[in-house]
Amino acid sequence: MEWVQIDNISSFDKEDVELRGWLYNKRSSGKLHFLQVRDGSGIIQCVVFKGDVDDETFDLCHQLQQESSLIIRGTVRQDERSVLGFEVGVKEIEPIQGAEAYPISPKEHGISYLMDHRHLWLRSNRPHAILKVRHEIVRTCRNFLDELNFTLIDAPIFTPNACEGTTDLFEVDYFGDKAYLTQSGQLYVEAAAMAFGKVYCFGPTFRSEKSKTRRHLTEFWMLEPEMAYCDLQQDMDLAEELVIYIVQQVLEKCRGELEILERDTAQLERVKGPFPRISYDEAVSVLQEKGSDIKWGTDLGGDDETIISQQYDRPVLVHRYPKAVKAFYMKGDPADERLALCVDMIAPEGYGEIIGGGQREDDLETLEHKIAAEGLPREAFAWYLDLRQYGSVPHAGFGMGLERVVTWLCGLHHVRETIPFPRTMQRIYP
Repeated sequence: MEWVQIDNISSFDKEDVELRGWLYNKRSSGKLHFLQVRDGSGIIQCVVFKGDVDDETFDLCHQLQQESSLIIRGTVRQDERSVLGFEVGVKEIEPIQGAEAYPISPKEHGISYLMDHRHLWLRSNRPHAILKVRHEIVRTCRNFLDELNFTLIDAPIFTPNACEGTTDLFEVDYFGDKAYLTQSGQLYVEAAAMAFGKVYCFGPTFRSEKSKTRRHLTEFWMLEPEMAYCDLQQDMDLAEELVIYIVQQVLEKCRGELEILERDTAQLERVKGPFPRISYDEAVSVLQEKGSDIKWGTDLGGDDETIISQQYDRPVLVHRYPKAVKAFYMKGDPADERLALCVDMIAPEGYGEIIGGGQREDDLETLEHKIAAEGLPREAFAWYLDLRQYGSVPHAGFGMGLERVVTWLCGLHHVRETIPFPRTMQRIYP
């Protein structure tokens, strides 16, 4: 008898199979027990008829509690009422471990309670669906960049310097020296781009921002491509192509998960190129017309991003922000010295910024001046300045926040549901 996965059950119609999983739910009716069994790949109904099993097995079904682990052996048969189109007629049940009274029942629980039991909540339909979408987005990003001959470069987690200042970094004692948990792998992939041409890193990043908004985590994952001989226009093109591809793949591969989440996929179907591209100046004008009190020279806040996103049915690229609100490594706009050659991609439906990037400063003298003006320690950036002394070229890249993209595509209210074990100002357990 072959051990099979539930998501492949249709290949075993009328055959005897073995399922290894957990009891998700059950109900009984006289001589029948209906066991909902999950194995991580799906959920299927297993029907226990008193006439098909011995008394011990039938009585066992009364005792099994939610999330008891078990092995089911039986025959696959078609069932039009099933979501999968199949069910299993049970012949044998081998209990592995009988669960205690499960703390997450079908009744409503508050989000705080569920997050306290996140290690168990992951087994439920909703988080399971969200993390399946997350997996597909990660897979898609890697495939997209791999097909374009990008090389994966793993950036370090411990860094001696800050990418954008130390005010929102986690400082750690590194054998007597001061180090930080990385807020971005960008500086390192810039170095790698000078060696490989087109590279990316994809890993965890950390921000100690004292923010309690629904868009912020203290630990999150970021995809960061970086390209030599690349300008702002080409950078925006790549970001747009990537996001279009991600949406297409999620719509194609994750329909079932989006249905569980009750996501309005019509909104996602509209995400096609070209994306609108507006300057920061144009964005400020729109915001002021819509009643925002934003002044030229300040960064866009969350409410501003929401207003901008409401003007479009797909992501919008806002480019050329004032240099003063962007990081020291952004290249200045030769057409207007007040501006930086940078871009933010803002998701529709009020989900905010999902990508930030731009062209990097490639001139040694200019970069040295910027580092000094920011009050950053030159010695910590000596290696970074080396890149401008040995064959410097125009280069650009961006960072895409994975959790924000998952939040948008799944239609979630809060980013905390998009990562298996969220870390926020209030939460480091479990």
